[in-house]
Amino acid sequence: MKNAHEIDYKIFGQEMQLVEITLDQYETAVAEPGSFIMMDEGIEMKTLFGDGSNTDHQDGIWGKLLSAGKRVLTGEKLFMTAFTNLLPERQKVSFASPYPGRIIPLDLSSHEGKVICQKDAFLCAAKGVSIGIEFSKRLGRGFFGGEGFIMQKLEGDGLAFMHGGGMIVRRELAYGETLRIDTGCLMGFTREVDYDITFIKGVKNIFFGGEGLFFATLTGPGTVWIQSLPFSKLADRIIKHAPSYGGKRQGEGSVLGGLGDILMGD
Repeated sequence: MKNAHEIDYKIFGQEMQLVEITLDQYETAVAEPGSFIMMDEGIEMKTLFGDGSNTDHQDGIWGKLLSAGKRVLTGEKLFMTAFTNLLPERQKVSFASPYPGRIIPLDLSSHEGKVICQKDAFLCAAKGVSIGIEFSKRLGRGFFGGEGFIMQKLEGDGLAFMHGGGMIVRRELAYGETLRIDTGCLMGFTREVDYDITFIKGVKNIFFGGEGLFFATLTGPGTVWIQSLPFSKLADRIIKHAPSYGGKRQGEGSVLGGLGDILMGD
């Protein structure tokens, strides 16, 4: 028997997507504050302390405090929003992606109950799914992985929804197969995947490559999700092309600044 509520859904749109969740009576969906778009009149909205995975009789106040504390460590708010259908008729509630990209549905029961993702990837889920933290046990991954020592983990046996920027590529890695990814483009991976950091070799690659100093290295078996345009990269491009004080753009060209602009033809 599943612990999480069993919900139905439909995803609309291309570049700016939204997910419409259909709830039977007393079914609940939980979401990040600010992702809500619209709902039918039979749905009740309620603010939860933590992720809502613990009921009132489980773990008491300490369980709720622990759940909320985990969310703070991943850079999220203390509270989440729950939407419950109170009517016998099926009701709908919709949530939107925060920037251009794709919404990815995850049936956690088909991924051994756990998916690890970047800190801002979670969008919404069926009530009962736990949104917690995953600590990195490797210094290199923690300092240079782009996500720090803490990533987000989604656990349970229900549906959860991730969001990533640009196009999303899903790769199935065989046992021992390795994939190297730009650290910011890593969106999520299943529990069996080994995640580490590899230093980029070559002086020219470091100074002129413009791709940073490290790759995210993922070794199978397992599933990996890659985003083509993480929000951090999108924001960097906007900042670099925006006028700064004095009317000049900030320089490009990797670590070379103004010299890089000359070499790059700017």
